[in-house]
Amino acid sequence: MTALTWLNGEAFTAFGQHILWSDMIGNIIGLAALALGWRRSILTWPAQLLSGVILVGAYASAQLSGGVGKQLLVIGVALWGWRQWQRGRQQAQDGSIAVRFASRQERGVLLGGTVLGTLAVGGLFTAVPELSWNPWPDAYIFVGTLAAMVAQARGLVEFWFAWLLVDLVGVPLAFSSGLVFSGFVYVIYLALVLWGMRDWWLRSRAAAVPLEGAAA
Repeated sequence: MTALTWLNGEAFTAFGQHILWSDMIGNIIGLAALALGWRRSILTWPAQLLSGVILVGAYASAQLSGGVGKQLLVIGVALWGWRQWQRGRQQAQDGSIAVRFASRQERGVLLGGTVLGTLAVGGLFTAVPELSWNPWPDAYIFVGTLAAMVAQARGLVEFWFAWLLVDLVGVPLAFSSGLVFSGFVYVIYLALVLWGMRDWWLRSRAAAVPLEGAAA
């Protein structure tokens, strides 16, 4: 038995769902990556990278070209984010990444890129049905995930808002589609997002106070 065959094998059945090893391991590593991002640990990026590699192998073995393409993009953004955090980790006093709110221009670029990206990817998924069984929600979640990773790479608090908007669609979509296991995973993501958002928000405000005092 090859590793890819094992990854596509059934781990267990829950709520009438057949949970594959690749799905379970990828989701667990994804949760770990989000928790590491909350702690501003650079290990968040290799964790995201590993999750993407596992899912690429699983999708390739199952001949799901759409899933492979999406995960390759995620891997590319994870490599870029890893490099960004390696460059910026000395900006915080504790050696971790410094966080801040985005400028008005950065928010506009993120929002505009997300809207245009969702329209483009949704159109592609609609034109090529084998890439996605639910084109527009899938495009929204996919592009929103990439936008969140880009914001995370730049140390922007808006990273968490992007994840929150992804979860608000991902949770009900998973449950309505009968993907109960994935739905529960999204709920855990949502809890981590809310905690991480609070932590980064407070840290960004604490960093802003000394700067305001120095300016005065």
